[in-house]
Amino acid sequence: MRKPRRLGPDELAPFEWQMPLLRAGKWGAGPITAVGTDAEPVQVPATLQPPQINWQKLFGNAHPVEVEVGMGKGLFLLNTALVHPEINYFGIEIIRKYQLYATTRFALRELRNVKTVCADAGWIFRQFVPAGSVAGVHVYFPDPWWKARHKKRRVFSPRFAADTAKVLAEGGHLRIATDVGEYFEVMTAIVRAMPAFREQHSEMSTATVEEAGFQTNFERKARQKGTPVWRAVFERTAGPITEVSDPAAS
Repeated sequence: MRKPRRLGPDELAPFEWQMPLLRAGKWGAGPITAVGTDAEPVQVPATLQPPQINWQKLFGNAHPVEVEVGMGKGLFLLNTALVHPEINYFGIEIIRKYQLYATTRFALRELRNVKTVCADAGWIFRQFVPAGSVAGVHVYFPDPWWKARHKKRRVFSPRFAADTAKVLAEGGHLRIATDVGEYFEVMTAIVRAMPAFREQHSEMSTATVEEAGFQTNFERKARQKGTPVWRAVFERTAGPITEVSDPAAS
């Protein structure tokens, strides 16, 4: 991975959201720390509500917010944020070095409509994102975890889909993409079984890099190899949020 120009914490701070941490029974600011998928950072008492993100305060405007889960090195967010300054983007990445790499890209270009955090997306959705406050969620090329014993580590699970439905506003969109056909079938089966979503579009594409539009680094590599890419778009309905059975568990 080519290293971008290094920036100090003060230079990166305007482009990061500091995740609150629970210490001694109180929520407070703390250093950004990656949170693994197998364990949440704290066990939050039911009586202690975590502070919710105030999007307008965070971005300094009332523009709609879209979230990318697993932004990697930030190529998609970089491209789309440059083209759409009227939309605020929130990038979540669990690997610290990638989150720092992406945040540096945004800081160098002074993209004030992008903020990032290093954490588990499900934890962020469940604890800190207000219900119905997000206009779009992007999940592109999540790690498929090939071995059966590792499948529990998948980002896209029935619980994650329910968490996504919770944060999306009615009429908002969930957009997914992968170059793994088996994973695409699992993801779409989960969402199609939920009354909280309505499928709008689904495709398998072998378009070239030049034809593909905004891409993640994984998508660019897949298209350069001629590997098919599957995509789907789902709209948030007024239907109830349900956690369906996991098609990958059978």
